[in-house]
Amino acid sequence: MENAAVQVKGNIDSVDQLKITGSATQTAYEAYQQSIEDITSQENGLYGKYQEVKGNDTALAAVEAKLEVLREQRHDRTKAYIIAHPESPVSVSMIADMAVVGEYAPLDSLYRKLTPEAQQTATGKRLATRLAVLKKSAIGQPMIDFTQADVNGKPVRLSDYKGKYVLLDFWASWCGPCRAENPNVLKAYNQFKDKNFTVVGVSLDDKADKWKEAIEKDGMPWMQVSDLKGFRNEVAQQYGIQAIPFSFLIDPQGIIVAKELRGAALHAKLAEILK
Repeated sequence: MENAAVQVKGNIDSVDQLKITGSATQTAYEAYQQSIEDITSQENGLYGKYQEVKGNDTALAAVEAKLEVLREQRHDRTKAYIIAHPESPVSVSMIADMAVVGEYAPLDSLYRKLTPEAQQTATGKRLATRLAVLKKSAIGQPMIDFTQADVNGKPVRLSDYKGKYVLLDFWASWCGPCRAENPNVLKAYNQFKDKNFTVVGVSLDDKADKWKEAIEKDGMPWMQVSDLKGFRNEVAQQYGIQAIPFSFLIDPQGIIVAKELRGAALHAKLAEILK
């Protein structure tokens, strides 16, 4: 949105088809979306295959591998756009979107390519604050230690698990993708728990009964903690969590060595380091 006479036309039952005119920034955004339509259509087709390959690990890994290639292509085009348009609000918005789950170093590099004027916009300032949080939880940084209560109200400290590889897993009972990922985490836990590996779950629930019920239903035997403040969970805020499921792999020395490990990627990383 910009200070211009913007018109929005369309039907309320199909908002994805709205026609927005009068804003040069919106026109630029739509042009970018059109430029990646070939990638978007392939991604949508692959997302539709998830149900087909459910239960087939080999087929699922193949779908995830194809999606990862497309994500890399999308990222490359986005990066090229930002570098070519360092003054554009679209570029600032793109980096902000990437910063929801992105890694600090490449995001900071892109942020520094923006013009000073773009960095000083309201979104640009919020982005700078977000990057400062991501820097503290970046790969290669020491884990951010914390203490939270388990399901019985007993305080648990993350540093008590130093000496082991720990998957710090952020999830919630109400999060569909989290619940879908839980069996994969359970499989990894059972496969590697005897190789100096464990899981610590941090729930972004705000209702104790729903949280405990999900733990039991999904059969998660590892340590679970929460302050039952939902997305205001203090640990989640320290680690910069804005979307779940999200995980950090921490080595025995307490250093973050990987992030956002899901599906086959989790098993591949654990197999690589826990030989």
